[in-house]
Amino acid sequence: MSKVSILVPIYNVEKYLRECLDSLINQTLDDIEIICINDGSTDNSAQILQEYRFKDKRIKVINKENSGYGISMNMGLDVANGEFIGIVESDDFADSKMFEDLYNLAKEKNADIVKSDWLEYTTSTGAVRKAGRMALLPENKDLNVKDNPEILKIQPAIWSAIYRKELLTENNIRFTETAGASYQDTGFAFKVMCLAKNVVLTDKAYIYYRQDNLNSSVKSTSKVYAICTEYAEITKFLNEHKELKPYVNTYKLVKEYVNYMWNLKRIDKQFRKEFIEKISDIFSNYKESGEISTDFFKKVNRHEFNMLISDTAKFEKHIDKLVKKEQFRELRKKLFSIHINKSRFDITLFGKQIVRVG
Repeated sequence: MSKVSILVPIYNVEKYLRECLDSLINQTLDDIEIICINDGSTDNSAQILQEYRFKDKRIKVINKENSGYGISMNMGLDVANGEFIGIVESDDFADSKMFEDLYNLAKEKNADIVKSDWLEYTTSTGAVRKAGRMALLPENKDLNVKDNPEILKIQPAIWSAIYRKELLTENNIRFTETAGASYQDTGFAFKVMCLAKNVVLTDKAYIYYRQDNLNSSVKSTSKVYAICTEYAEITKFLNEHKELKPYVNTYKLVKEYVNYMWNLKRIDKQFRKEFIEKISDIFSNYKESGEISTDFFKKVNRHEFNMLISDTAKFEKHIDKLVKKEQFRELRKKLFSIHINKSRFDITLFGKQIVRVG
């Protein structure tokens, strides 16, 4: 048994794959296995994997026909023999001490999950910025969802953590096998956080998370509703674990609403009307069943929510305005931006980071 099995899902990433694999074979934790799942790549990814498989015996390669991220990840989980599971996306790369540090912390704290911060990396400029997502949560403490439901507020970012394999197998935690590579981390992250008895967070950052092209619109009908599929799975999960629902349901509903709003801004405009009608029905049902509490509106704009429920045409115009405002903000950020939080301070001018602290 290895200490950590690292799953690397791969699809047409020849441009970044060597950098990713180099960061894994050079980990200071030697007792790892690196499971590369090639999801029918049509570029040179398969040849690069063959090259690295001969270079390092810890690398295992699964070649399969293209069928999507969820199936790839489940195939990786099926063959992983590590005490813990790690995940690294093939267009990202990891600090050399990542898995040694996370594994040692997991053993020290007897943790089911150890989750770290990460670094936002822009290929075109080489800019690196700490995400700062752990700054407001307790560090190196034993957390669980009943006592600390706020851990559900953390971005899924499933690649910034390690997970005890026993936690996954005993609870049959799998990825949703929907098409493509859209949102399948959402349900996985929610379930593991809910079922873990001991979650430990660290403010240290290890993964270089590539930021390029994150804002491309979704034009495939198979991907537009993937987020809805994930939340249907989460709803089913909570109905099967009713003891958890009083602690986490409001957090779940807020995340669901926020993620639908985010998806609305990404999908191609031709799908907006239909998607709005779908989520209006979903949240109308939640409201009628009494699940929408006053706490929900501490995080969600009540006026906007009521517009979604009562007037979808007006809500569509509202979203169009928000998209235009966001496009303007993104343009302005490329010219000049300042980021300040507990973990970092930086200034970016014309796309280049000129000041960084933290």
